[in-house]
Amino acid sequence: MIPFLSLRPIHDELKQAFHEALDSTLDKSQFICGPELELFEKEFASYSQTAHCLGVSNGLDALVMILKALKIGSGDEVIIPSNTFIATALAATAVGARPILVEVKPDTFNLDPELLQKAITPKTKAIIAVHLYGLMADCEAISKIAQKNGIHLIEDAAQAHGASQNAKRAGSWGIAAGFSFYPGKNLGALGDGGAVTTQDAQVAAQVSMLRNYGSRKKYYHEEKGYNARLDELQAAFLRRKLAKLDVWNLDRNRMAKILSHKLHDCGVTLPIVPDGYEHAWHLYVIRTKNRDRVQQALLDGGVQTLIHYPVPVHLQKAYRDLGHQAGDFPIAERLSNEVLSLPLWIGMDVEAVGDEIASILRRIH
Repeated sequence: MIPFLSLRPIHDELKQAFHEALDSTLDKSQFICGPELELFEKEFASYSQTAHCLGVSNGLDALVMILKALKIGSGDEVIIPSNTFIATALAATAVGARPILVEVKPDTFNLDPELLQKAITPKTKAIIAVHLYGLMADCEAISKIAQKNGIHLIEDAAQAHGASQNAKRAGSWGIAAGFSFYPGKNLGALGDGGAVTTQDAQVAAQVSMLRNYGSRKKYYHEEKGYNARLDELQAAFLRRKLAKLDVWNLDRNRMAKILSHKLHDCGVTLPIVPDGYEHAWHLYVIRTKNRDRVQQALLDGGVQTLIHYPVPVHLQKAYRDLGHQAGDFPIAERLSNEVLSLPLWIGMDVEAVGDEIASILRRIH
């Protein structure tokens, strides 16, 4: 069986480094907001071309604290794409704001800038641009619209570590960005984790306070904050992985090109990379109108796949209160019925996997 994801190759490669990180952390006996976190924050800020990085508990908390730092809350609206993981919407509702869905482009799966202006109202305080699957949203166009309307651009970069548009990296376009270090991400912890990147010193100071019980000075609490800090040991592991991230992303790009070459005539729609973009290839996602049949045939042939995501936000039970129904966002609904994520992971024999997938697809198309 070809697994959808295996982390063993990269963890075997870094096993010694992980043991050294553990020993070093144990020797220092600083397990919360210690030197490893401080170093990781400096290194990831530099990597993301930003002035500040704050390690936090996970990607959702990163977005929540960005919104809270920007004083976005009850009565406000936050624009999000119709096609995204539910965490993007949950961040808005967590601070009392209302998520406003805007349709996506069917070729990139990301927010359609041409539809943004119509969704902006006097209540709109921010746009969260999601860089889905590792391909950046069109932040060049979206940032111009945000600036024109005096609203914040926030990046949901949970799947886009190292991605870029016109050589400007994910995490550096908006007022702030939220990253996830969930284990399966391109830069994944050995547990949960996340980060906020920003160029804005005030936002950085607010997030730093919010993640630590709303406190800048121990036992003095300025706001109702959170216990949402990135663990020192996870920061130590992430530092060792960060040193390899660009090499791994290049390898993901190589493998994605091989998959696209092998599958170009197999009756499915392949992912695209627009000019000027560097895709991080967190996921390699095809489209097919026979998705369930294709997925079952691949499974029968020994290839595991996943669906990201089978139910769009507006049709989730959790968001019935938004008042949407089937047909309101036809592109998102079509994508939810057609997308299929294929295996792509560091250490995978992409030639063999690509040949096997191509053989199966040709038999059923």
